[in-house]
Amino acid sequence: MREITLDNLDDIARGAGILGTGGGGDPYIGKLLAREAIRKHGPVRVVDIDEVAPDAMVVPVSGMGAPTVLLERVPNGGEELAALRALEKHLGRSATHIAPIEVGGVNSMLPIACAAQAGLPIVDGDAMGRAFPEAQMVLPGLIGVTNSPMALADVKGNTIVVEAVDNHASERIGRAVCVELGCQISAADTVLRGDQLADGLVPATLTLAERLGAAVREARAAHTDPVAAACEMLDGIHLLTGKVVDVSRRTEGGFARGRSVIEGIGDAAGQVLELDFQNEHLLATRDGAVVATTPDLICVLDSETGDPVTTEGLRYGLRVSVLAARCDPRWTSPGGLALAGPRYFGYEVDYLPFGS
Repeated sequence: MREITLDNLDDIARGAGILGTGGGGDPYIGKLLAREAIRKHGPVRVVDIDEVAPDAMVVPVSGMGAPTVLLERVPNGGEELAALRALEKHLGRSATHIAPIEVGGVNSMLPIACAAQAGLPIVDGDAMGRAFPEAQMVLPGLIGVTNSPMALADVKGNTIVVEAVDNHASERIGRAVCVELGCQISAADTVLRGDQLADGLVPATLTLAERLGAAVREARAAHTDPVAAACEMLDGIHLLTGKVVDVSRRTEGGFARGRSVIEGIGDAAGQVLELDFQNEHLLATRDGAVVATTPDLICVLDSETGDPVTTEGLRYGLRVSVLAARCDPRWTSPGGLALAGPRYFGYEVDYLPFGS
């Protein structure tokens, strides 16, 4: 993939929605914003990690807040650019590239829109390889990259730059700002040099999103199983196909937190899968036994279409298929698990190695 155009945007959005593990925000809203930016400013050039000059200034941009709020408080499309400009002003230099902080839902689309508006290339990679709910949960943190200064912007034009003592403090301060400004803001942070990208990003995730979205689309067109196509593309595991029978969801502290219950149908009749989430799906328990945990990917797809189902999109009666896929291996290191393992989120279980 050498550029993002109106022709491949739908596939990227669909694939990013699946990789977002239920979070990252509604990909449809982000797709509309990216589409408008590309129509106005033209295609976005995509560069591989090894094409970026060592001294380049790569800036990840994203939305921050509760995905449920995004459904009612749609961004105007300029918040990421405002955050980027505030960060550039604070640092006294200009970004050379944009990057997604995560490959997930709206947070894969907003960097595309920002890159189009700023006239900058976007890096084919992201800092998570999935979506996570908190700002310090990024691979650059494992190599000593700080997420401050963190520039924040809201829909009304307010901006603030956070300088914090560490990455966790940036998250706490940024989240407090987010709650105060309505639980939905935009951020530019975790600035990387070009020579840090190989260790700090998961490579080629925009390309993976495009291929994954295309696989689902092509399976539907061929009247084959789009869920199976997605599972094969991810080299994943099918956990359950069933009907959503209960969803408990609340917006708390700038996050969407809750649990859903899925009763198996067909060959899975009689089985029950429970999914716990904080913006993203973090723990899957089938018939009382843990079958998948963060930082591995737990993805919920519409059983008929293969389209991603976000945590805010779960509703009673929906027929879904749940897949698990392997995370980037750096997340299963001691440092990675300390940042995003199940115990960090308060679950009294250890990380379950993929496929156990």
